[in-house]
Amino acid sequence: MDWVTALPPGGDESYNPCLVIVERYSKTPIFLPCHKDDTARDTALLIWNRVISHTSLFKNIISDRDPKFTSPLWTNVHTLLGTRLSFSTV
Repeated sequence: MDWVTALPPGGDESYNPCLVIVERYSKTPIFLPCHKDDTARDTALLIWNRVISHTSLFKNIISDRDPKFTSPLWTNVHTLLGTRLSFSTV
């Protein structure tokens, strides 16, 4: 999981960043348009509503150390779901 930022605004919703999720085994990318002011809660709900509810829970999620992914809310969500959150060291 990572963000693609500084995209030109587009559409009625003025989406700017895009959250990119790649399923590890099939290499299937999922692109989720976001707003730059989205909170960790907004991000968690977006992933739940647009990805997890249509597929299944992830066993492990690898992301960068963005504050939205290191927030107490996000770590609590992973604890409740039983998923492991790993951070890349790029």
